[in-house]
Amino acid sequence: MQDNLIKNDVKIEDMIYEIRGKYVMLDSDLAVLYECTNGTKDINKAVKRNAERFPSDFYFRLTKEEYSSLRFQTIMHPKSWTSNL
Repeated sequence: MQDNLIKNDVKIEDMIYEIRGKYVMLDSDLAVLYECTNGTKDINKAVKRNAERFPSDFYFRLTKEEYSSLRFQTIMHPKSWTSNL
């Protein structure tokens, strides 16, 4: 049996967005990729727990306007959206 960390049936290219001039992935998409049982909570906990391993510009929180704009841009690509905004 092969243990995969990332799901095979997901197109990662569809999970990359351009925000603030940078290509990023959302914590909700990372939670799907890594099949986190607690969703974004697991991803965000791991980043906070290991903050010294990441560059200072590794992550940022979307503004409400960015979040709304991103949702609008991806209406043609339905998926579940969760946010703590």
